Amino acid sequence: MSTFIPTQQTIVRKWFVLDASGQTLGRLASQAARVLSGKNSPQYTPYIDTGDHVIVLNAEKIRLTGLKSQQKMYRRYTGFPGGLREESFIRLLNRRPEQIVEQAVKGMLPKSKMGRQMATKLKVYRGDQHPHEAQKPEVMALAQ
Repeated sequence: MSTFIPTQQTIVRKWFVLDASGQTLGRLASQAARVLSGKNSPQYTPYIDTGDHVIVLNAEKIRLTGLKSQQKMYRRYTGFPGGLREESFIRLLNRRPEQIVEQAVKGMLPKSKMGRQMATKLKVYRGDQHPHEAQKPEVMALAQ
């Protein structure tokens, strides 16, 4: 008897919808990263991307616990000397709430080519509408 190794032809990718309204950022991101990497699937293989697609809705309604919403800063570097840019959580939430969820999920994925490929299966939207109805996504409930 030999060990089953999934191939690209045998992997069936599903689509899941997560509603971020009222959810804590870290708990939502860890659930999404688990589905993207395929760890919720019985055919999980560490060196093969067996993950599913994840759609996150209502990104503007995400929340943080404690004082993190006033203290958290997002930093990025432009590549030029003196190009370190900082933005607070509240300001980024008003400007681009999708980026907050994307960064949190990408931070929980592997830092490799495969991790970057997994991140392409994440779709984050503000509001409760998305253009992926043709894929028939399943609603995934998060533990409260």
